[in-house]
Amino acid sequence: MKTECNIEENLKNCKCTYTSCSKRGKCCECIRSHWRSGELPGCLFPPELERTYDRSLKTFIEYYKDRV
Repeated sequence: MKTECNIEENLKNCKCTYTSCSKRGKCCECIRSHWRSGELPGCLFPPELERTYDRSLKTFIEYYKDRV
């Protein structure tokens, strides 16, 4: 079953501050692109880390390791 991407709805909830990204609102493309680079999308980070544009797994793990 294939579902359609609702870009307008995704944009309402997108927390990424990199507004000129061509993948903005296209979550599947965003995740695929970041994962190819060994990264996670900005929406998974808290605002203070998202603004640094450091999408590394290391940063994600370091931030959350004592918070979960």
